[in-house]
Amino acid sequence: MVQTTQSRPGSARRAVTPALRLPPAERLRVNEIFCSIQGESTFAGLRCVLVRLTGCQMRCTWCDTEYAFHEGQWMSRAAILDAVAAFDCPLVELTGGEPLLQPGVRPLMVALADAGYRVLLETGGGVDISKVDPRVHVILDVKCPGSGEVDNNHWPNLGHLREGDEVKMVLADEADYCFAREMVREHGLAERFPVHFSPVHGQLDRLELAEWLLRDRLPVRLQIQLHKLVWDPNARGV
Repeated sequence: MVQTTQSRPGSARRAVTPALRLPPAERLRVNEIFCSIQGESTFAGLRCVLVRLTGCQMRCTWCDTEYAFHEGQWMSRAAILDAVAAFDCPLVELTGGEPLLQPGVRPLMVALADAGYRVLLETGGGVDISKVDPRVHVILDVKCPGSGEVDNNHWPNLGHLREGDEVKMVLADEADYCFAREMVREHGLAERFPVHFSPVHGQLDRLELAEWLLRDRLPVRLQIQLHKLVWDPNARGV
């Protein structure tokens, strides 16, 4: 059974008032915390705790988590660690929204790594990743033109990726595919990192994308959002 912080309103309320009195580095606004099957990246299919933080500076045309733009409750870092520990799962992902917007996320990632978790960071690619703890596995989203946010990519991030990190590109149409293909070739991304091409759910046909990849012999992974095949595509907390 999937559990979220929103499904336990009593405990969430207890965290709110004290958290607001803490310094920014020690509190975060959390949209939800839940345990599910990881739907994307090379970790797809594994049990994972997801900590979804509130807030995003981008407005991608195909965004499927608009509810995370503003909804959320303040929690202390200690309360978040307790919520994660309750699921007894070694894999944890910080996501959003854009998790790197909150000052408290970097100390949280350090604390999670210190506690022995395998920590994933899914970032939209518009915020500098250079100061992310090296123990954290970065999944960097490179925005394509169809997102409406291509000009907001923080391009130096491509130089800050480390061995083992990953790149994701969400594609809305063939123009996005051509853009992503040239990015892979120009920057040699596939020689350095796992690269995922993900079709916008319900907009770009995955069979068509597969045929383009086969035609161009591109060494990237076709990524389907697994959680949207298992559960209702509009379901939260999965």
